[in-house]
Amino acid sequence: MKAYYHLPGLFEFYELYRMFLPLFREHQEYFYDWCEIGSIYGAPGDCLWGGGRVGFGDQRPEDVARLMREYGISSRLTFSNSLLREEHLADSKCNALCALFERNGSAENGVILCSDLLLNYLRESYPGFYFVSSTTKVLTEFRQLEAELDREAFRYVVPDFRLNKAFDRLNALPDEKKRKVEFLCNECCRFDCRDRKACYENVSRKSLGEDCDDHICTSPNAARGYRFSDAMKNPGFIGIDGIQNVYLPNGFSHFKIEGRSLGSAVILEFLLYYMTKPEYQLRVREEIYLDSMLDLF
Repeated sequence: MKAYYHLPGLFEFYELYRMFLPLFREHQEYFYDWCEIGSIYGAPGDCLWGGGRVGFGDQRPEDVARLMREYGISSRLTFSNSLLREEHLADSKCNALCALFERNGSAENGVILCSDLLLNYLRESYPGFYFVSSTTKVLTEFRQLEAELDREAFRYVVPDFRLNKAFDRLNALPDEKKRKVEFLCNECCRFDCRDRKACYENVSRKSLGEDCDDHICTSPNAARGYRFSDAMKNPGFIGIDGIQNVYLPNGFSHFKIEGRSLGSAVILEFLLYYMTKPEYQLRVREEIYLDSMLDLF
């Protein structure tokens, strides 16, 4: 089995991927042969259906679609707003994105979502997409995950990261359900956080243009911001050793890397750690850093 990574920043980190994807295709010797890019996900800034993280991507959708089509990579639109109402379904910008990406090249494209209202609308209006159940549902109970995996509408389901190490229950899943689980690998949120759903709902309100206060994170390390070194200490963290020696042998092959709200430099570190052989990491880093068009921070 191979590991399929679902990478952040479809719109947000277009320039980074514009540099990275040629390296990934033309220098396969730089990268582990046991992994592939399963998709790149994201949403433009100011996107009504957006959720999870506040989008800031400003790249022209046509440019993004062209790049993904050139490299045959699945695009996933992140439409995980949990508070959508019927009137929001007519949003012209989001519908235009769906029309552009539904059938864009050889790779099948998808939508990450939280709202059943949006799911039903997209299944009828844009049947060319596959659908991913978003981690913003905060499925922390294993019975919730099992129920979501039973839904035929979803090709993949991203459980809450606190279920990442529930091996006794995960390994007992039938093979067809294992193939649907997509683990969030590098979450930095504290393991005992009980405000996760409220945090996501705050982002949904902001995407809808509501006037609301920012969600205040109560983690003692909130002021530090995201640090990959902190994420690696999280009990839910999944590293490359675990992927190779635990998850793949037990039938799990899909892994989501978070980071849409971070900078290109941090995303590059994820690409180096998860995909690049150690002896080639400096070479890949130099190739990316030396591109004067890329704002790494």
